[in-house]
Amino acid sequence: MSQVLASISYGQWILHALVLLPLIGVVPVLLGSEAAAKRTALVVTTVEFLLSIGLWWPLDPAGGKLQLVSAAPWIPGWGISYRVGIDGISLVMVLLTTALMPLSVLASWHYITRRERGFYALMLVLLTGMVGVFIALDLFLFYIYFEIMLIPMYFIIGVWGGTNRLYAAIKFFIYTMAGSLLMLVAILVMVWKIEAATGTLSFSYEYLLANAGLLGQAAPWLFGAFAVAFAIKVPIFPFHTWLPDAHVEAPTAGSVLLASVMLKIGTYGFLRFAVPFFPQVALSPAVSRLMVILAVVGIVYGALVAMVQPDIKKLVAYSSVSHMGFVMLGIWGLTLQSVQGALMVMISHGLSTGALFLLIGMLYERRHTRLIEDYGGIARAVPVFSLILTVVALSSIGLPGLNGFVGEFLVLLGSFAAFPWATGIATTGVIFAAAYLLWALQRMIFNRLDDPENEHLPDLSRRELAVLLPILVGIVWLGLYPAPVLRRMEASSQQYLDAALSRTARAPTALLEAASSTPGVAR
Repeated sequence: MSQVLASISYGQWILHALVLLPLIGVVPVLLGSEAAAKRTALVVTTVEFLLSIGLWWPLDPAGGKLQLVSAAPWIPGWGISYRVGIDGISLVMVLLTTALMPLSVLASWHYITRRERGFYALMLVLLTGMVGVFIALDLFLFYIYFEIMLIPMYFIIGVWGGTNRLYAAIKFFIYTMAGSLLMLVAILVMVWKIEAATGTLSFSYEYLLANAGLLGQAAPWLFGAFAVAFAIKVPIFPFHTWLPDAHVEAPTAGSVLLASVMLKIGTYGFLRFAVPFFPQVALSPAVSRLMVILAVVGIVYGALVAMVQPDIKKLVAYSSVSHMGFVMLGIWGLTLQSVQGALMVMISHGLSTGALFLLIGMLYERRHTRLIEDYGGIARAVPVFSLILTVVALSSIGLPGLNGFVGEFLVLLGSFAAFPWATGIATTGVIFAAAYLLWALQRMIFNRLDDPENEHLPDLSRRELAVLLPILVGIVWLGLYPAPVLRRMEASSQQYLDAALSRTARAPTALLEAASSTPGVAR
């Protein structure tokens, strides 16, 4: 396969194609009929996924550095270029994104019945933003893609959402915009300060990373701005309050992409930018303790709040807060096991929680209620639906043999040496997850079938099975044989650890001396 891809120069154009194809697809979606919009969007997103699969082979698993790097001048006077590339970390996130998008389009087939052209056009723009974030190697370009995601999701929630959609959309917009503006200020200050020390104005990720040690006393403030922006996106407690409202009010496809991909951009930001740029701040004892405490609070708090939710969609939303806490714990665990575990939780959460939102959406289309008490014993009416719901719930709990177990086990194993007490408390999150999900399953599908409205619910259609079965395959595959994915991420995870720990070992005074002795070169 590698030879075939090399014969068509796959590595030279694929990353550009992945961000441009959805934008090109917007044109026929908007110009065609309402009925044709979803078919066009499905074709475009399916082609996008098929093209992205080829990324699996050109990437050298043993090379932890950025690969398939391609750059072109964009605004040369400001040191801005269109620069993209991937490593093992961004590879798996791009594949997760492109795999879930056609499934989200297919899941919206009968759910979205008005303004279909606008909806599917926004979905394609959202796809460009999400893929672009994971491959951008210029900080100005990263910020552009980071903002591109915000606009379509705002309209997807605000136009096609539930009863309180405007409140949820505005809250989502304000939180995310506030964080991204802080990040923009930090990016500009960092670029200007490095220019003052080196004489070179550049937004290139590699250049800024190599010279981030010259930031001196500004580093804590810059880290704080990046950290707040990414913490809101994760979201970390106490920045999580926008998430339940956005999830509950968003249409099914919006909830899936919000939980499965957009939350991961926050943790990806910590791995790619916040920690590598400012390791002396991020990995200092005070900041490490703070981040770990917030992670553990998020794990326990999210699980306990999920346990008392009457709305099944809000229950899953709060479970995301709990699961993302494991990711943050793994990032600050600073071992290969914990970092790879954090990445596996990101992937597994994307599959399991995405599937849960899809199943909830399918059930809502039948009964138009998300209250757990309105169901009961529906396994007798919809056995296939109930079986898949049970498997997905068990994967979210972390049952051995399914995808959720691998990531959480690696996070707990890798973080225990550095934070034994925090890791012990975090383990209770697994117990609480079993409590809230199994209790919800019992009340929804295993109790008595005593509501006449539930007796004649139709089971899953072929279209719905086509949406869910690929995710089920991923859930079982990652649970039984995660080695190929772990191998793709191992070198990049080790590279992240080596860079962060080696720079942390330098004395702050040495950094300040280096900054003061750097010759200034006039631009």
